[in-house]
Amino acid sequence: MTERFNRGLWALAAVLSAAVAIFSYRYLPRVGPLAPNVIQNLFHQPWLDVHVAGAATALLVGPLQFLPRLRARRRALHRWLGRLYVTGCLIGGVGGLVMAFGVTAGPIAGVGFGSLAAIWLITTGQAWRMAMARRFDAHRAWMIRSFALTFAAVTLRLYLPLLPLLGLSFLDSYRLTSYLAWIPNLIVAELYLRGAVVRRVGDPEGALPTA
Repeated sequence: MTERFNRGLWALAAVLSAAVAIFSYRYLPRVGPLAPNVIQNLFHQPWLDVHVAGAATALLVGPLQFLPRLRARRRALHRWLGRLYVTGCLIGGVGGLVMAFGVTAGPIAGVGFGSLAAIWLITTGQAWRMAMARRFDAHRAWMIRSFALTFAAVTLRLYLPLLPLLGLSFLDSYRLTSYLAWIPNLIVAELYLRGAVVRRVGDPEGALPTA
C-alpha cells in the first residue's frame, strides 16, 4: 500500500513538474500568455531567460532522479541526468537571485524569492559535493532538499490562483507566495528525511528511501 502511494505521489509530482516546465519554456521565445509582473522585472533582460532555461530544465529532469530502477540499472544515465539537473539548478538559481532584486512586488517579495534562490543554490551545491565525495546517503538527502525547492515552481502556481479566493489582493498573494511556495516544501522534505533516518535505524539493512 505504501509503495503504491509513493508511486502515485511520484507520478503526480512528475506530471506537474513536466507541465510547469514545458509551459515555462514559452518565456524563452516570448510566446503565449506572459505574466506582466515577470516581464516588468527590472532585471528580466537577460536574467529571465537564464532563470527559465535552467529552472525549467531542472524541474523537467528532477523527478527522474528519484526512480530506484534508473539509479540501479542505468547508473551512467543517472549521473548524466544528475549533472544536467545540477547545472540547471545553478543556472536557474543565479538567474532567480538576480531577478529577486528587481521584483515589482517590492522588497518583501524580493527577500522571499532571493532566499529561495540562495538556499536552492546551497542545497544543490551540497548534493553535488556529497556525490563527489561518494557519500551517497548524504547526497540523496541533499538532493531531496534541492528538489523540494525546485518544486517551488509548481507550488507557486498552485497557490497564486487560490489565495485571492481568501480575499487577498494579487499583490499580497504574490508577496505571501514568495515564501509559501518553498518554505512548506522544505519543511515536508525535512520531516520526510527525519522519518527516513528513524526507519533506517530500525532497519539497518535498508537504504535511505528517495522515492
